Amino acid sequence: MISGFGMEEEKGALVQSLIDAVNQIASIGDYSCAVKKEYCNLARRLKMLTSMFEEIRESKEQIPEETVKALASLKEALVSAKELLRFGSEGSKIYLVLEREQIMHKFHEVTARLEQALSRISYENLDILDEVKEQVELVLAQFRRAKGRVDAPDVELYDDLLSLYNKSNDAAADPDILRRLAEKLQLVGIAELTQESLALHEMVSLSGGDPGAIFEKMSNLLKKIKDFVQTENPNLDAPAREKNGSGQTTTDRNHKTPVIPDDFRCPISLELMKDPVIVSTGQTYERSCIEKWLEQGHGTCPKTQQTLSNTTLTSNYALRSLIDQWCEANGIEPPKRPSSSRPSKTTSAFSPAERAKIEILLHKLTSSNPEDQRMAAGEIRLISKRNADNRVAIAEAGAIPPCEPPFNT
Repeated sequence: MISGFGMEEEKGALVQSLIDAVNQIASIGDYSCAVKKEYCNLARRLKMLTSMFEEIRESKEQIPEETVKALASLKEALVSAKELLRFGSEGSKIYLVLEREQIMHKFHEVTARLEQALSRISYENLDILDEVKEQVELVLAQFRRAKGRVDAPDVELYDDLLSLYNKSNDAAADPDILRRLAEKLQLVGIAELTQESLALHEMVSLSGGDPGAIFEKMSNLLKKIKDFVQTENPNLDAPAREKNGSGQTTTDRNHKTPVIPDDFRCPISLELMKDPVIVSTGQTYERSCIEKWLEQGHGTCPKTQQTLSNTTLTSNYALRSLIDQWCEANGIEPPKRPSSSRPSKTTSAFSPAERAKIEILLHKLTSSNPEDQRMAAGEIRLISKRNADNRVAIAEAGAIPPCEPPFNT
């Protein structure tokens, strides 16, 4: 039996953590259509346990040790359930459909753990109301009846996604299939499409695996859906509008928006980049998207999953110029960019020791000894070739003027 003041505190903390877990589950938003019914039922059943937890928290009676262990197991199962349900709400909708069998396997594992933990609780030894006991027994019975049972999946949705998933990037997709997918997956707005793109990248990051062909194919599949949605509704986001002979703006639905080249799209949002920046792996992203990624605590490159050596963001002026030229050639207004005044994120991430080394090399460039000049110029050239961040640091240290004499002689 658990008794004593210290044990009471331990019991209170355990029960409060159970209440907090259920409250967090209750706050999770809507679920993807692929798992909606199963996940809604699971969340509803778990919310029904709140009354029991509150009764135990207020009770002054001692709790059998076996029941405390069962509650601890229940806490672990609730944490797993919360992660599962959160992914069903915020995870990739495309992944949830294509990998539904794997998702349902995890779902059954979690529900089995919940049912096992609830079965081990000695309800007759708990100081809780009879109606609360009946409510918990009802939840337990529902878990047992639901064991191994799932609703039939949307076969048409799965087949449509699979057919598009298996097509090559250049193959034309059936507009009717694209329309059904956009509607059923609720990917009809820019916010939903962007969230889906972020969810795919988040999924890869959390798995810790190589993006590989599966991720690339899902990303390309999403791109086809987005291109279709924007073609159907050109005014969805910053539409390309043309002026007619009278100078008035036209929004002819039959006018087809040019397909954005892949290199001009941000790998995260899949949208035309306004302010492209380069990260330490050499990949380019829209500044606001990669900043959000970094602010969420990620330390990897979303596309390659390589660890970032630093969080420096270097403006990709060459790509910006190409995007502007492409927009002009296609009659599209170039993207409006934010103010040029940026936070210190764009400055180099060199340490004081590294800066000191560069300053020594710069000093040698001004030496009267030609050998010292050649050696310093060679080292600076090697450092600058490693990545864009090094070039920024060298420029910040004032390297441009000192570099001119050796190369002009």
